[in-house]
Amino acid sequence: MSLLIKNALLINEGKRFKADVLVEGERIKAITQSFNPSISQSFNPSVLDASGLLLLPGIIDDQVHFREPGLTHKGDIHSESRAAVAGGITSFMDMPNTVPQTITVEALNDKFDRTSSQSFANYTFFIGATNDNIEELKKEGAGRAAAIKVFMGASTGNMLVDNERALERIFSETGQIIAVHCECEKTIAANKARIIKQYGEDLDITFHPKIRDAAACYNSSSHAVVLAKKYNTRLHLFHLSTEKEMSLLEIKPLSEKRITAEVCVHHLWFSDEDYAGKGNRIKWNPAIKLRADRDALRQALIDGKIDVIATDHAPHTWEEKQGSCLRAASGGPMVQHSLAAMLELCRQGIFTEELVVEKMAHAPAVLFGIKDRGFIREGYYADLVLVNPNVRWTVSKDNLLYKCGWSPMEGVTFSHKVEKTFVNGRLVYDKGVFDEGYRGKELEFIK
Repeated sequence: MSLLIKNALLINEGKRFKADVLVEGERIKAITQSFNPSISQSFNPSVLDASGLLLLPGIIDDQVHFREPGLTHKGDIHSESRAAVAGGITSFMDMPNTVPQTITVEALNDKFDRTSSQSFANYTFFIGATNDNIEELKKEGAGRAAAIKVFMGASTGNMLVDNERALERIFSETGQIIAVHCECEKTIAANKARIIKQYGEDLDITFHPKIRDAAACYNSSSHAVVLAKKYNTRLHLFHLSTEKEMSLLEIKPLSEKRITAEVCVHHLWFSDEDYAGKGNRIKWNPAIKLRADRDALRQALIDGKIDVIATDHAPHTWEEKQGSCLRAASGGPMVQHSLAAMLELCRQGIFTEELVVEKMAHAPAVLFGIKDRGFIREGYYADLVLVNPNVRWTVSKDNLLYKCGWSPMEGVTFSHKVEKTFVNGRLVYDKGVFDEGYRGKELEFIK
């Protein structure tokens, strides 16, 4: 099938310009400001007038927890990928802390198999490290994963890698990108003991960033950087949350970096001032911290120290989010609203739309070496998003698509709305209507 998207305002590779985009089958056939029917094999493509709309490359989210297998009461591949395409995300990279954990090649292959029949979006997975699965990480089949995920901080089960010899071997012997969650468990434990001694165990949410403080983050992330430099490892620092950690990063082209960094939407949107109104809804690990930290993250994104914007989408049931800061689950859903939130920050003058596209589409593709995605280019897969920049809408329970049924963004009014999402040339989401029969593809990598 052929589709001609006419009169859209493309935002792509640092530029904005009006153009027509011809899609044939799964890929982009042509990008032109004056469409000539002779370039189409069908000579009679369907025409979509996109006047007044922004056309963006599909968003690639490099960190989600879609909770399958084993935790599907919170979310699953079908439900959360459905929410993702409604938010303009056409590809996702899912984390290994499921049940069972994705710490073997067998478990990795099982996730690929089950996802192929369920996901609206394109997909890949991380394989998880433990203190004792180094040989599994070195197997040939482990290379099917996007990268190795290392929890250098608290995690479920045995996925906390706290053995120094194990860390040394992971960084020196595996040869893959090492993506890390960095929070120092010793620092967290000391903070927790001190605060409980002073205030007791019935602590409200405002204590969360004091327990999981900036020192806990920096102590761990700086350790990861030391290991990466020692072994010349490709290191990707997930969800940085503090001003101090910005000192670990460099300003230079992404293609020249061996150490890269991600920031999440919630750390760019919220600050500690929001705990009073949002409570446990914004309890994440790492914790949302001071306004000064948020502002430093925003500036580092603009400067080029931080490379990628992601969600760390991690749904929990509403019941699991209740209780004191020591008991309420950490994490929340975000894929349906991440692009809208970032474009709202553009409307506020904080970022440019070109920067948002760079950090949410181009950079993840370049960083992980994803083949033929992340850009609006001739010959690339037609992963495309049409956004209306002049529609005001408010997040409410009535329009949520997450299986968990709640969002930290409830009550927020956005000025941009995703109207249509194309995955591999297929219109998968169209103003609230889904192509329920379509399934995305496994991402391929340039090795």
